[in-house]
Amino acid sequence: MNKLYIGNLSENAVPSDLESVFKDAKIPVSGPFLVKTGYAFVDCPDDSWALKAIEALSGKVELHGKLIEVEHSVPKRQRIRKLQIRNIPPHLQWEVLDSLLVQYGVVESCEQVNTDSETAVVNVTYSNKEQARHTEEIPLKILAHNNFVGRLIGKEGRNLKKIEQDTDTKITISPLQELTLYNPERTITVKGSVETCARAEEEIMKKIRESYENDIASMNLQAHLIPGLNLNALGLFPPTSGMPPPTSGPPSAMTPPYPQFEQQSETETVHLFIPALSVGAIIGKQGQHIKQLSRFAGASIKIAPAEAPDAKVRMVIITGPPEAQFKAQGRIYGKIKEENFVSPKEEVKLEAHIRVPSFAAGRVIGKGGKTVNELQNLSSAEVVVPRDQTPDENDQVVVKITGHFYACQVAQRKIQEILTQVKQHQQQKALQSGPSQSRRK
Repeated sequence: MNKLYIGNLSENAVPSDLESVFKDAKIPVSGPFLVKTGYAFVDCPDDSWALKAIEALSGKVELHGKLIEVEHSVPKRQRIRKLQIRNIPPHLQWEVLDSLLVQYGVVESCEQVNTDSETAVVNVTYSNKEQARHTEEIPLKILAHNNFVGRLIGKEGRNLKKIEQDTDTKITISPLQELTLYNPERTITVKGSVETCARAEEEIMKKIRESYENDIASMNLQAHLIPGLNLNALGLFPPTSGMPPPTSGPPSAMTPPYPQFEQQSETETVHLFIPALSVGAIIGKQGQHIKQLSRFAGASIKIAPAEAPDAKVRMVIITGPPEAQFKAQGRIYGKIKEENFVSPKEEVKLEAHIRVPSFAAGRVIGKGGKTVNELQNLSSAEVVVPRDQTPDENDQVVVKITGHFYACQVAQRKIQEILTQVKQHQQQKALQSGPSQSRRK
């Protein structure tokens, strides 16, 4: 196609004006300029010169105060069903563009008409005028793991609003109620022209990539604390997010199916203190999120009433075996970060309380504080057994653990190991004292 249409012309435009424009751009023409009111036509020697004219002049050259538009001239019989789409970014795959266009009818042809610039131009021919008109606004749908959606939305929706304003699109996200344990992804729908949708997609994927890389960096930094840990299997980091696997860190951090917890049937109770503002996000609409979390982890999860109307933290009571504790606490930590209750680049640090028998508290502390110091060095968590505690009705005292998720998990597991050793020692003493008492009789 070597015939060009020149639009958005001033009423004062004359052929000599256009001749000067094409001459300055060093683009030859093979005939006179046919100038009408507001538009004109001209022939180029061949298709390649026509493409160069479109690229060099359209929207870039001002004539009598107006930016001229240059495009291929379409025969009148085809004009009602033929579209030209410009400024297609290089990262947008052609398969994606085709899939968007065919939603609105039969595409007779989709022809790329330039390749020399950073953006692309295509001519699209539909079967009829009605189908072509619908393509003015095409929805783009993106699947993203729920772990990333909160950070994409931003506090009070600021991130999403900015993307909408910058790209002139309308963006909606599927509700939390549609999530299941087997489908942790949410649908991001972007409405606008092909060009604006492509720009919005670029911004959305940039934000998701940033969140993913922050999470992976945090995981790789701490994964060595729990050898054989597979966070993907537990759902703390999304396995189906469409992102590549991390390229650094110990290989063992991503391979086994589950962390190798000791086979313990005993139920543990941990009190986790979370920001009061995050309670609604943890519970979810009509309690859906906390119910799903309980089923996923296999733990009982309850949120205690606020101690005061202006309390800044709330207590979450988690009851279940070690693996259930790991999964439940991991999801809660992830939710707090995901919903932007802390800065996206900061690690969530919360306080966990474990109640231990008062007679075992000394073993947790160790002689001269040796055990608790070693525990802190190993886990990077702060572990405190407050002095002068009064044991509760069950003769138990509180051990406080503060730190990021992995640190807290290591500290909890080590404390439980100490408690197991204490119990085993007591049982052995009981067995040894039993026969000696019977012999004395």
